[in-house]
Amino acid sequence: MLKIFNICLIKFKLCKKLFLSLVIFLIPAALFASGSQVPSVGPVRLEFIIFGLILIGVALFHKQTFWVAVIGLGVLLAFKLLFDPGFNLFKHFFGTTPMIDQIMNKDLRQGEWGIILNLLGLLLGFAMLSKIFEESGVPDILPRYLPDDWKGPFMLLIFVFVLSSFLDNIAAALIGGAIAIVVFKNRVHIGFIAALVAASNAGGSGSVVGDTTTTMMWIDGVAAFNVFHGYVAAGTALLFFAWFASHQQDKYQQIQKNVSPDVKVDWVKIFNVVLILIGAIVSNVLYDMPALGVWIAIILGAFLRPVPWKEVPGAIKGTIFLLSLVTCASLMPVEDLPNASVATAFVLGLISAVFDNIPLTKLCLDQGHYDWGMLAYTVGFGGSMIWFGSSAGVAITNKFPESRNVFLWVKKGWHIAAAYVIGFLALNLSLGWEPADNKEHKIINCPVPGCPMAHKAQAMAEKPSGNNYIFTPESLSRGCLKNPF
Repeated sequence: MLKIFNICLIKFKLCKKLFLSLVIFLIPAALFASGSQVPSVGPVRLEFIIFGLILIGVALFHKQTFWVAVIGLGVLLAFKLLFDPGFNLFKHFFGTTPMIDQIMNKDLRQGEWGIILNLLGLLLGFAMLSKIFEESGVPDILPRYLPDDWKGPFMLLIFVFVLSSFLDNIAAALIGGAIAIVVFKNRVHIGFIAALVAASNAGGSGSVVGDTTTTMMWIDGVAAFNVFHGYVAAGTALLFFAWFASHQQDKYQQIQKNVSPDVKVDWVKIFNVVLILIGAIVSNVLYDMPALGVWIAIILGAFLRPVPWKEVPGAIKGTIFLLSLVTCASLMPVEDLPNASVATAFVLGLISAVFDNIPLTKLCLDQGHYDWGMLAYTVGFGGSMIWFGSSAGVAITNKFPESRNVFLWVKKGWHIAAAYVIGFLALNLSLGWEPADNKEHKIINCPVPGCPMAHKAQAMAEKPSGNNYIFTPESLSRGCLKNPF
């Protein structure tokens, strides 16, 4: 009892120091405030500095990441409420449309509540899915079929990649982690853990149902085919990092072939796993809320087999941690991005390693005219370079808490960063930059001055007449065409 009390006291003192440090940092903000201006240090607004300190705290205090994120979010919200006259807390989270309308019509959804609720449901729901799959007996019999050298873990990464192409990357990573725990006797190399996350993120980057960001693009009018070529980069990256990660794992712990003959597959639990996966896909397509389908399936499956509710307490801290970082990212004043280009897409992938890719994707959709396949790869796979850069990374560290160390993740998983660059170059050199339109930004009605699609409009203007469009110097200079009808 005394030991528990001492541990709690140490944690309280550490959290108190972190909180006081951030609060003291806010005091000079009043000195920089002038009128209705948001405080800044030179050209840098203080929100970015606070967020940067939170990320540094997560990297340095990897055993206290939960408290760093939660306290940091509290300080950041306090700053916004005190010093940002244009910030409205309720509007930020719930928008201006009545909630009943947002619930009934997904196209009217506003604010951050939908993203936060969806992530909450997915992280907790897929934690239970992972346990159900682990207890089904399938991971126990896999060593019979997987090679017992480096090709075994290599095939496992390929499996996670394929699974993530039609399934949420969180579920794919957790299923891969559940298999790894069994076949490697709970001895999984950190480099291989990073590779599981990278495989799940890469697999979803070329499919409009494989990742939250690609689904956002699909909903916003990006054609599925305009995302698919992201697999050129993702597939190239997979082959590179999977080769190194599988050799790391094979040297650390080989697949054990001595499977007990008494192991049996519980097909009812497998049915429940499939039911949850189908629920996620159907709910994602129909309602843009895969977590809803996950929980409906969990409740239905509870009539067939007991639900492992004990997994929820273990996943709740990681879930709150991720939601805190996502909320912090949503509070950043990043209304403007550089012009859409190859360089911008590449840099956004690097930023995605520490900055949630959902708001980044939303900004890119508002800006328009990206190569959506390239962007899907960079912001999706880029989050694999650091463990908290993607929801899949946060979810899998609940199973492998030893991997919540930024320095070890980068050191042991160096092949992820190298694969990111190699995959990007493979796509850019083979297919180049191919921007496409979306719902708000089409050639015929783009509102962006100096629209990068102007050359396509010019090409259309040079075609023989016989269409219904009027070409004017103004419309061509903006990359837009007027339709008199």
